[in-house]
Amino acid sequence: MKILIIEDEIALLQTMEEFLRAENFLIETANDYPSGLEKAMNYAYDCILLDIMLPGGSGLSILKALKEEHRKQPVLILSAKDAVEDKVLGLEIGADDYLAKPFHLAELLARIKAIIRRNAQQGESMLQYKNIQIDPDNRQVIVGETEINFNRKEYDLFYYFMLRPNKLMEKTSLIESVWGDHTDQADNLDFIYSQIKNIRKKLRDAAAEVDIQAVYGVGYKLV
Repeated sequence: MKILIIEDEIALLQTMEEFLRAENFLIETANDYPSGLEKAMNYAYDCILLDIMLPGGSGLSILKALKEEHRKQPVLILSAKDAVEDKVLGLEIGADDYLAKPFHLAELLARIKAIIRRNAQQGESMLQYKNIQIDPDNRQVIVGETEINFNRKEYDLFYYFMLRPNKLMEKTSLIESVWGDHTDQADNLDFIYSQIKNIRKKLRDAAAEVDIQAVYGVGYKLV
């Protein structure tokens, strides 16, 4: 499970990150509006923890952008602003829950698990591009009547591509999409190449009408 924390209070950000990593979540972080918006809009997460007051902009603007793009990532608002109107506005825009600071980490964990559970029960829509489909609920990749047997990392990478067909993905973005922020980029670049090579072979063997195209020196895109 991968969580994005968008929070400008560095001490709180680090506390939440350490606590949630200990609970076996994969964590990515942002501490201002521009970096938070970029990650929220370009990567897939099981839950986003979103502060309202951010350097450079409002967390509610990030929430609005997600909803306008019909992104289904659940959002838990974290804010010291405990006014009723802020709660109402955040929930009306589309937040899944609202937790006022200060809070206990145990309550934060319970809220995150509840949000993820509700989202899983609602189910995700099938993804389709050309003749290939992904069933996110069952982690299945299907071409016609044939299911492609991807391992976990291959599936995570291909799912990331399927969310953004025809969009160029930098290698570092692909690494972060599977391993999170705290990865050894150099060690994983070769692994990314190997995984994509395996994915392409399995797509060809299944007669998929899609391919992963390399853009020299930059990254890859699904075409």
